Amino acid sequence: MKPFRMLGRSIRDAFKSVIRNFSLSLASISCITITLIIVAVAVIASFNVQNFTKEIEKDMTIVVFLENDATEADVEEVKHKIDNISNVEKYTFQSKVEIKKQMQSESEVFNKVLEEWDENESPLKDTFQVKVKDIEKISATAEKIQAFNKVSVVRYGEGMVDKMVTAFSSIEKVTYGIVIALIIVTVFLIVNTIKLTISARKREISIMRLVGASNFTIKTPFIVEGMILGVFGSIVPIIISTYGYLAFYNHFDGHLFSELIQLIKPEPFIYTTSLIVLVIGIIVGMIGSASAVKKYLKV
Repeated sequence: MKPFRMLGRSIRDAFKSVIRNFSLSLASISCITITLIIVAVAVIASFNVQNFTKEIEKDMTIVVFLENDATEADVEEVKHKIDNISNVEKYTFQSKVEIKKQMQSESEVFNKVLEEWDENESPLKDTFQVKVKDIEKISATAEKIQAFNKVSVVRYGEGMVDKMVTAFSSIEKVTYGIVIALIIVTVFLIVNTIKLTISARKREISIMRLVGASNFTIKTPFIVEGMILGVFGSIVPIIISTYGYLAFYNHFDGHLFSELIQLIKPEPFIYTTSLIVLVIGIIVGMIGSASAVKKYLKV
């Protein structure tokens, strides 16, 4: 029961301290608010970039053309070999007869041209469309399939796809780096702001030391106070990021420039972002207070 009483007292004292030192607390909250707004924007941008790259990766497909003289037995053999490739997520098969019917139904011109070709003259080939699990291994997977018997040509946009994979990987690393860098800057700014706040109250800490309070007893209210400052400092960034993203999403109808670049749907994304911002605010507030009060404690 004693730890709970101490925690309750610490929370009560922390709230009193925030109110009593309102101007200094407001400075800390303002610093947290400004920096967390930037962090929130970076987090939203980072998640959307990752979502875009993943959607593009989902659409990347290896197209496998079989030789014209491939029999049903050859097709089954190729299917079996594709099933045994660990990087293959799924595949679909279209026979040249099915492709011919599809093309004839889509265009009157194709219909007339293809009617004149018998099965032996037709340039159409039995085709597999293969989706991979790991896009970074698409080149190696295509090479394996190319080596199969009765496989004529394998295409996956080689060259362009390899460049895109490299670019996507770089973009993800850059966005992670930006978010981490902003969080570090946020911690640095908040720590220094809270240090100024607590420095102005070093007399209060000295009195607590003189009456025999332990380091833990002295530090806990300040850490809780930092947590409270972090919560208050997170409110405005959460509101701005939530309603800002909703407005942004609705204004652009859920995509940027074209249907290809889809934005993440607001729900539950805005709740996840809000939680991230809140947690960052609480953590940096607690770290800032703990770091600032440490120099005034007994060794």
